[in-house]
Amino acid sequence: MFGEFEAFLSILTFVPAIGALVIALFRFTARPEDQALIDRNSRLVAWVATMVTLVLSIILVANFDRETAGFQFVHEIEWLSEIGMGYRLGVDGISVLFVLLTAGLMPLCIMASGAIEKRVADYMIAFLLLETLVIGVFCALDLVVFYIFFEGGLIPMFIIIGVWGGQNRVYAAFKFFLYTLLGSVLMLVAMVYMFLQSGTTDITALLDYEFARNAQMWMWLAFFASFAVKMPMWPVHTWLPDAHVQAPTAGSVILAGVLLKLGGYGFLRFSIPMFPEASDYFAPLVFALSIIAIIYTSLVAFRQTDIKKLIAYSSVAHMGFVTMGLFAMNETGVQGAIFQMISHGVISGALFLCVGVIYDRMHTREIAFYGGLVHRMPAYAAIFALFTMANVGLPGTSGFIGEIMTMVGAFQVSWWIATGAAAGVILSAMYMLTMYRDVVFGEITNPKLETITDLNRMEWAIFIPLIIMTLWLGVSSTVVTDITAASVDNLITNYNAALPAPAQ
Repeated sequence: MFGEFEAFLSILTFVPAIGALVIALFRFTARPEDQALIDRNSRLVAWVATMVTLVLSIILVANFDRETAGFQFVHEIEWLSEIGMGYRLGVDGISVLFVLLTAGLMPLCIMASGAIEKRVADYMIAFLLLETLVIGVFCALDLVVFYIFFEGGLIPMFIIIGVWGGQNRVYAAFKFFLYTLLGSVLMLVAMVYMFLQSGTTDITALLDYEFARNAQMWMWLAFFASFAVKMPMWPVHTWLPDAHVQAPTAGSVILAGVLLKLGGYGFLRFSIPMFPEASDYFAPLVFALSIIAIIYTSLVAFRQTDIKKLIAYSSVAHMGFVTMGLFAMNETGVQGAIFQMISHGVISGALFLCVGVIYDRMHTREIAFYGGLVHRMPAYAAIFALFTMANVGLPGTSGFIGEIMTMVGAFQVSWWIATGAAAGVILSAMYMLTMYRDVVFGEITNPKLETITDLNRMEWAIFIPLIIMTLWLGVSSTVVTDITAASVDNLITNYNAALPAPAQ
C-alpha cells in the first residue's frame, strides 16, 4: 500500500525539516520574555517530529519487500531533466535499515538534551535539519541530490559542536568540517567526470554503466578520499576524538551512531558496485589500513584518560572491522559489515549516553575522577556493564555478531587478515574492561561522588530501547540479514560478473 504512494519517502525525509520550520516560526514570532515557553515548545516539537519520523521509518521497513534486490518506494521529480539530473529517492535492502537507525536514535538524542540550556530552539533546529540531511543521504538516487545531502549534513553538525560543545569546541568544529569537506571535494570532481562520461546522474543507471579500468582507478581514489575520512579510517581519523570530546552528548551519539556510517554506506553504494575492478585492485590497501586501525587505535584507546576519547578511538577500531568485511566481498563479510554498522550505531550511541549521565552530574569525563560508582549507582553500573560487554563483542550481544561475521568473511580471503582483527578483539577487551573497572568498581575515594544519584526516569526511558535492541540483535541476527540478503547477493553477483576472468 505504502509502496504505491510515491511521495512517502520524501515525506519521511522532510518531516524533521518541517519540525525545524515550525520551531523557527515559533521562535521568531514569540516574545523575548517568553523564553521558557520557547524552550519547552522547541523540545516538544523536536521530539514529536523525530517520533513521527520513527513511526514512518518503521512503516517503511514493515512494508519493504525483502525478496526484491532493487530500489523500492522510489520518488522521482523532474529537475534539470534535459541534462540527465533529477530529484530521485529510493531505498534498497542496504539503505533501509540505516534510515531506521537514524530515525531511532534521534528521539533519544532529543530526550538526552535536557542539559542544553542556551539557545535551545536553535539546538533543536540543528538536530532536525541534520536528521533530514542524513536520511536524505541514505535515500538519494541521484549524484547531485546525494552530494547536497552528504555535504549539507556537515553544516548542522559543525554548528552543534561549535556552539554547544566543550571548551575547545571551535577548534574541534573547524577540524571536523575541514577534514570532511576537503575529502569530499575530490568526490565532487569524480562525480562531474561520471556525468560527462555517462550523460546522467541517475545512480540506478550508473550502477549498470561500465567505466574504463583506468578511469575506475582515479574515481575510486576520489571517492575513497571522502568516505575514508567519514568512516574515519586510519590515518585520517584524528578529527574524530576531538569532535567527540567537544561535542555535546547527543552530538556524540549521532556522530558515532549515524555519521560514521555514511562512509561505509558510500563504499556499498558507489565504490564497490560502480568501480569493481578498482575495488578489487585496492582491496589489499583497505585490508592493511583496516588492520592498522583495529590494532593501533586500540592501543591508543588504552592510554586515554578521558572516557569519551577512549570510546571515540574504539569507534575507529570498530569501523576497521566494517571496511575489512566490505572489501572481503563475500556474503558473510558484507553482511557482517552492514550488521556491524547497525550494531555499532546502537552500542556506541548507548556508551556516549552512559558518559553523558555522569558528565551531567559531575561535569568531568576524566577516568581518574571516578571510582566506586557501583555503590551509589547500581542500576547505572549494570547498564554500563552491558554496553561495555557489547562493545567488546560478548556473545549474546549484537557486538559479537558483527565482529564474528566480518572476521569469518575476511578469513575466506586471507587468514592473516582475520588474525590481525582477532588481536583487535583482545585489545578492545583490555581497554574497555580496564576503563569500566576504574570508573565503576573499587571504593569511593572522591568525596564529590558521595552525593551522585542513580538513573532517573528519563534516563531509564532512553536506555531501555537501546538495551532491547542490543540483546535482540545479539540473539536474532536474521532481523538484519533477512532484509539485506537480496541486495547484498545482487551486489556480490554483479561485482564478480564485472571483474575480468582470471588468466588461464
